[in-house]
Amino acid sequence: MTVEAMEVVNTDKDKDKEKEKENEAEKKDPDTLTLEDIKEQIRLVERSIVSKEPRFVLRVLRGLPATRRRLTPAVLRRLVATYYSKPENKSEREAILQFIEEPMDTDLASQNLLMTKVTSVNRRTLDLLAARCYFYHSRVYELNSRLDEIRGFLHQRLCQATLRKDHEGQAVLINCLLRNYLHYSLYDQAQKLIVKLEFPQQANNNEVARYHYFMGRIKGVQLEYSEAHKHLIQALRKAPQQTAVGFRQAVQKLAVVVELLLGDIPERQIFRQAIMRKALAPYLQLTQTVRLGNLVHFTNTLNEYKKKFQEDHTFMLILRLRHNVIKTGLRAIALSYSRISLADVAAKLTLGSREDAEFIVAKAIRDGVIEAVMDHEQGYMQSRETVDVYCTREPQSVYHQRISFCLDVHNQSVKAMRYPPKSYNKDLESAEERREREQQDLELAKEMAEEDDDGFP
Repeated sequence: MTVEAMEVVNTDKDKDKEKEKENEAEKKDPDTLTLEDIKEQIRLVERSIVSKEPRFVLRVLRGLPATRRRLTPAVLRRLVATYYSKPENKSEREAILQFIEEPMDTDLASQNLLMTKVTSVNRRTLDLLAARCYFYHSRVYELNSRLDEIRGFLHQRLCQATLRKDHEGQAVLINCLLRNYLHYSLYDQAQKLIVKLEFPQQANNNEVARYHYFMGRIKGVQLEYSEAHKHLIQALRKAPQQTAVGFRQAVQKLAVVVELLLGDIPERQIFRQAIMRKALAPYLQLTQTVRLGNLVHFTNTLNEYKKKFQEDHTFMLILRLRHNVIKTGLRAIALSYSRISLADVAAKLTLGSREDAEFIVAKAIRDGVIEAVMDHEQGYMQSRETVDVYCTREPQSVYHQRISFCLDVHNQSVKAMRYPPKSYNKDLESAEERREREQQDLELAKEMAEEDDDGFP
């Protein structure tokens, strides 16, 4: 081989190496990888439409949060250029590119156009994507402080979803409406909504978790603390365990307050979790004040974290804890003193006057908070002998609550299991086949008997 030929070969090899490096650089480019992932997701959506299998769209929706974090204007422009490259799509391409260039000024306009497009198409294969669009539509209006403007639209779409048996759309729209009402503290309207509707059992776990959280807030305001606590525990169980940290923190904050209103003290392990330690720090101090029955400490904690409690939508419920703090203080006094004057009770509980202490002690005795008697003329409270709790029905009641909770967990687990539709009887024979088989068995038995008879002389 001549020198010139060797130089040509080496040059070709160098070019091939450069092309390989360029291809590797393109593969490692995050925008290129994101673009390829989105194209794959679009192919899954098309496959779902052709095969009418919603599981492919569900796969796309599950990966949507990760895809959204990787989106950039450059990726969006390349997507638009890929799927709107034809000349007849020029107007739509320019409109979408305008939203990419100026996203902050056109959020409401783009969402309204999206809803117009979603509602104009009557296709069942669009239900899962439409449900996600409803959520983002409501979220955009909430961020712009105009959430009340779309309440009528949400009710209208909920009626349509119910008539079409669009379970995913129903779940999302019910949660959007509950969030809408609770945003403006319209608890009565939210209660009327949940009474008239039944939440679909086929909804995904994320929507079920949101629904239980909203139900916990509603029941807590309505003084149904036991029901509220059950809903909040269900919300924590249904929520994603590795993600959705903010949601789990919000649920846990409300659960701590509801548990305190029930008269119980939350476990300390709840406050020691890594993701909960900082968020639940004010609620840990609140729990300590309730456990000790220190009304002064409770008032100081309430004033110190008032703004935080208001942001968490728990301030109104925390105000009700004042009575629990007083009850705890009274129990401690009743255990420590066999007889104490009402003036000393008022001083220890930092109440306004002796009369206030008298009213509170009388109510506590009537409600069974403490076992004591009060002498109005002498102005003192005398404690009775403590009764063994195992001689009462309280252990039976607590045991019944735990059994009910375990049975509820079992029922929810059974409902969450998925079975192939109409495949349980695929291998079972029909009645006619069974009769035919039995007839053949009888004929075979007769033939065998005749052969046996022929064998003997």
